[in-house]
Amino acid sequence: MGWGHWHHDEEPCLPGTQRGFGRHARHHRRRVFHLGRLGSFVQARLRRRLFVMFGLTILVTVLVVSWVMNLTGGNSWKQETERIRSFVGHRFAEVWDAPAARESLMRSISTDLDVDIELTDLSGAVVARGGAPCAKPDASIPVMRQDTQLGTLQACYLQTRSRGPWRAVLPLGIAVLVLWTAAGGISFRLARPVDTLVKATQELGEGRLGARASLDRHTTGEFAVLAESFNDMAARIEKQMADQRELLAAVSHELRTPLARLRVLTELLRDGGGNPRTLDQVDREVVELDALVGELLASSRLDFGQLTPKALEAGVLAAQALERVGLSATLLQPETDDVALMADATLLGRALVNLLDNARKHGVGVEALRLREHGKDHLAFSVEDRGPGLLPGEETRIFQPFYRKDRGGEAREAGSLGLGLALVQRIARAHGGETFAENRPGGGARVGFTVRKAGPPGVQG
Repeated sequence: MGWGHWHHDEEPCLPGTQRGFGRHARHHRRRVFHLGRLGSFVQARLRRRLFVMFGLTILVTVLVVSWVMNLTGGNSWKQETERIRSFVGHRFAEVWDAPAARESLMRSISTDLDVDIELTDLSGAVVARGGAPCAKPDASIPVMRQDTQLGTLQACYLQTRSRGPWRAVLPLGIAVLVLWTAAGGISFRLARPVDTLVKATQELGEGRLGARASLDRHTTGEFAVLAESFNDMAARIEKQMADQRELLAAVSHELRTPLARLRVLTELLRDGGGNPRTLDQVDREVVELDALVGELLASSRLDFGQLTPKALEAGVLAAQALERVGLSATLLQPETDDVALMADATLLGRALVNLLDNARKHGVGVEALRLREHGKDHLAFSVEDRGPGLLPGEETRIFQPFYRKDRGGEAREAGSLGLGLALVQRIARAHGGETFAENRPGGGARVGFTVRKAGPPGVQG
């Protein structure tokens, strides 16, 4: 069965750059692009939101201040206006009967205040004028002597001044623009530490455990505390993952060594006349334990994202898998000539062996191992068995961890933890493919997986 060959092929390949960690490594690799876009959107959105909020705050402040000033200063302005009207009216009432003094007062007001004024009697006739004629007066002031009106003073002052509204709005607009520009700088400065933290979090999520949040040395307050906490967390995670790698490497060697010795001892006992039945049972248990260790090591390699793709021929890989489980190479039935692919040979070989073992244990034997094209960019490996087929719903449940078939009163298979097909699914997804299972029209089941010809996504071969 090539047991010794598995001893070397399943050695953990853990050193090197990490591309994922923990149970979610493959999800991180698939979502790198989406997270990058989402992170950029969130960062830009935060700056925009701060900028808009600052701008709205400035505008609301201007409106509130204007309303308060109008509320508190409106009555005073009206009172001052009435006082001026009363003062001017009384002055003209004093000089009403003195034409020379009246003309002098008219010229003085018109020249000093740059307004056009006309003094009319009760019939509307102009008795005195200062400046240009006032056709459309902006203000009319009655000239009163005690309770008797002597005439009316009409003033035109808007005509001599520019009425462009921009002269009043421009200073306010400049002030708002300056404040809003300052708000943009403040919002950028506030959002920059968040951008740094988001970028560091994305890198850590993608498996780059050396990622750290590096903020400006002047950054203080909550952002500095958050960055320090993040860096401490990342350092602890990096240390824990390094410890796990070392532990996994040590355990793999420690487990494989006694297993190899046990196998040698059973062979020696068999040659020395030991009970063949007992030795066969011990041998089966050793092989089962070795296979379980191999599955756990392969699963750990996937957890750590340690794929080592290289150029392979799918037909050769399938033939080797048949040889390892003790089956004839005639069971291999390729349906395509395009069998070149980039893949991790050890993991893909483990997936094929698990499919073949599943067909032998649960499908009453292997009918065929087929290799065909699946779409334009993928290859499909499928194993057909001679069993009763799959129960309704088992097409997906058989790939769940720890799932074991239980057909009514039949006992579940001893020594099986239900990790084989779950591992096949993880290997397929790590290689850009997926698993499938279906019943064959002629009886039995067809279980297999697809892989991406160009190699695992995000991994350079």
